[in-house]
Amino acid sequence: MKSKMQFILSMIIFGTIGLVVRYIDLSASERALLSSFLGCLFLLLIFFLLKKKIAWNLVKSNALFLILSGVALGGNWIFLYQSYDHTTLANATLGYYFAPVFVMILSPLVLREPLSMKKIMCIIVAIIGMLMIIGEGVNASRSDDIVGISFGLIAAAFYAALLLLNKFIKEMGKLELTIIQLGTTTLLLIPYVFLTEGFGIFELSSSSIPFILILGIINTGIGFLLFFSGMEKLKGQSIAMLSYVDPFVAIMISAIILQEQMTIVQIVGGVLLLGSTLISEIKAIHFTKPLMKRE
Repeated sequence: MKSKMQFILSMIIFGTIGLVVRYIDLSASERALLSSFLGCLFLLLIFFLLKKKIAWNLVKSNALFLILSGVALGGNWIFLYQSYDHTTLANATLGYYFAPVFVMILSPLVLREPLSMKKIMCIIVAIIGMLMIIGEGVNASRSDDIVGISFGLIAAAFYAALLLLNKFIKEMGKLELTIIQLGTTTLLLIPYVFLTEGFGIFELSSSSIPFILILGIINTGIGFLLFFSGMEKLKGQSIAMLSYVDPFVAIMISAIILQEQMTIVQIVGGVLLLGSTLISEIKAIHFTKPLMKRE
């Protein structure tokens, strides 16, 4: 029960990310840099308090995939945060949760895993659901929604790449891997942010500081700590089922707190998308929720 509660709490924390970033007066890349930096520092502190040591020989042997996964994580966060800026929290979340579909499509090519008829049907249903969500935005002439959903889909593609890359990283513990990936993302984003955004990150408004700390320490650091602590004793199917607490919380926040509207067609599309990806994972779990926003 303790493991299940830890995992559910981590999903609730991840589900609030979209709300938190709305109150940070920075660009998406600046938010990504600060969240990865603060999250890395927090987890590094926990790591050393647990008297663990980083196996640098494993870091060296996995260096290429760690760098690529750092790029994927950075791209994931940048586009996810941009998605939140352009559309509703619900739309951004649904676009982001197209990632399992990308994984299913790419698995035969990258991992040499055959697609079952069940997965093919789930892919088709998920695509229909996403088309309903996007098509309704087009019909309503909400061009900004289309941009936001598109950013969510790009974030999902980076997230899928992260999931696949993690399959090639050998022998590293999950917490250790997360710290290295967050640190790598931070190092990669520093020059990118200063070349594209300049030094505006140092002009952070006082009202944004508490939310940056929440994003970095709670949403990233504590979120991942609870996630890994909880998943250790949970079965794969339990992880798959409980992972959908995250989008449920995000959509509830969108509807109740932010009072953002979704049409009936978009709601049906969201049900088809989330339902098909959930069904595809039952009895065939290959991946767990990694670094996300999610990180």
